Amino acid sequence: MLRPDFLFGAATASYQIEGAATADGRHPSIWDTFCRVPGAVHNADNGDVACDHFHRWQSDLQLISDLGFDGYRFSVSWSRVMTVDGQRNEKGLDFYKRLLDDLERRGLKSFLTLYHWDLPQHLQDRGGWLNRDTATRFAEYADLMSREFAGRVSAWTTLNEPYCSAYLGHTTGRHAPGLKDVRYGVESMHHLLLGHGLATEAVRANDKAPVGLVANVCAMVPASDSPKDRRAAQLSYANANTWILDPLLLGTYPEELSELWPGVKAPVKPGDMATIATRMDYLGINYYFRSNIRSDGAHGYVEEDLPNVERTQMGWEVYPDGLRDLLLDFKHRYPGLPPIYITENGMASDDKPVAGRVADEQRLRYLNSHVAAVDQAMRQGVDVRGYFAWSLLDNFEWSYGYEKRFGLVHVDYDTQVRTPKDSALALKRFLDQRRG
Repeated sequence: MLRPDFLFGAATASYQIEGAATADGRHPSIWDTFCRVPGAVHNADNGDVACDHFHRWQSDLQLISDLGFDGYRFSVSWSRVMTVDGQRNEKGLDFYKRLLDDLERRGLKSFLTLYHWDLPQHLQDRGGWLNRDTATRFAEYADLMSREFAGRVSAWTTLNEPYCSAYLGHTTGRHAPGLKDVRYGVESMHHLLLGHGLATEAVRANDKAPVGLVANVCAMVPASDSPKDRRAAQLSYANANTWILDPLLLGTYPEELSELWPGVKAPVKPGDMATIATRMDYLGINYYFRSNIRSDGAHGYVEEDLPNVERTQMGWEVYPDGLRDLLLDFKHRYPGLPPIYITENGMASDDKPVAGRVADEQRLRYLNSHVAAVDQAMRQGVDVRGYFAWSLLDNFEWSYGYEKRFGLVHVDYDTQVRTPKDSALALKRFLDQRRG
């Protein structure tokens, strides 16, 4: 069922791989700041060097080519391409222009993400995503990028995983900027989605390439058949999935939010929901695991580990059927569902090279089973156009630092030596066979 034009790619993000934190006028992002907060990131790791992709991008693109991928999903560092006073940074722009031109030369599709969590710190100093004005600043950034890169980009992504920016960054404090208030989470989500709508309009004014947003989603199962646990699973589903997708695809926030967070409402102004629901050319879906949900006895829920299930280095359950089921759920819930790309899917494992080889059998099983789940959804009518593995490289994994390895390619952070893992080599054989 995977059509001949089905796209296979690998994905990365700027702060996780680029390094060169102060090169050519780049200024700090919220993650540069957050990494300096004691205890915020495992082992006090940071992205100052990361995979040194800024200096090694040509060989990294060669890796993508050698492994047989059709496309590359990456993000732009806002702090690298615009100055603190909102002007263009030519050296930063030139870095991405060279990268885009080389992708085109290699015949690789370029999926460019404008925002993968690294808000410039100077905007955070003025309130960040709690400040409605940041949505306007984001649209201005999108306008500049789409003017500068017009004709070079295969597909634009406005935001990557606004749930993580809003909930992990503003409600639980596990991500930058490290705030901990439900109201902050709800407010920041609204401004993120508003920024998406404004940025979509800005990009469309300058370029003809498709524009979409990437949402991370999670499958849910109630811990028991009790009404309380079933309702808790519904609330968890709303928090993780429909909080983002309903406003984008239905133009309204889900009713469950008022039960989850009594008295907390998004700061909606006239016209906001229409802007947020601006038509998308595609929807990116990031999927990793399923959660087992039990009622907390009040208005919320708690997650409990299921026993005797396969897990990854992250402790996440391996559950490919969840991806298929979610895709089918979305098809039924959203009549106007746009075409879908699986923009992230993968797993972390404790990978180590032995005699020049990295054996990662679990990752290969994981990828095979999840691609099969996508195929099952497509056979039932879901329009999925492509699949991007997360990630091309082992990299800085946010608050987990460098401990968790999601890469198809192993990175020795001391030497920056890249070693394709067995999963990458198996994918190469599969992709070569598809091309005949």
